[in-house]
Amino acid sequence: MAQILVRDLDKETVERLKKRARDDGRSLQSEVKFILDQAAQGPTVDMEAARALVENIRKKFKGRRFPDSVKLIREDRNR
Repeated sequence: MAQILVRDLDKETVERLKKRARDDGRSLQSEVKFILDQAAQGPTVDMEAARALVENIRKKFKGRRFPDSVKLIREDRNR
């Protein structure tokens, strides 16, 4: 089985990984292996398709005006 060495990780990152491993009942090595396995199996983003989707949404809403929601958000927060 292959091995990977990761150098110069931020101390806070390592601490978060250790906490996550503890919470999941795994060793740090098992947790990092799990995270890498999940990331490698996950879907990749097709940036060309994502840009086309965004452009279609922009075209769909072009010229429309939307109300400012700041007042509503502030009222909700003040409740």
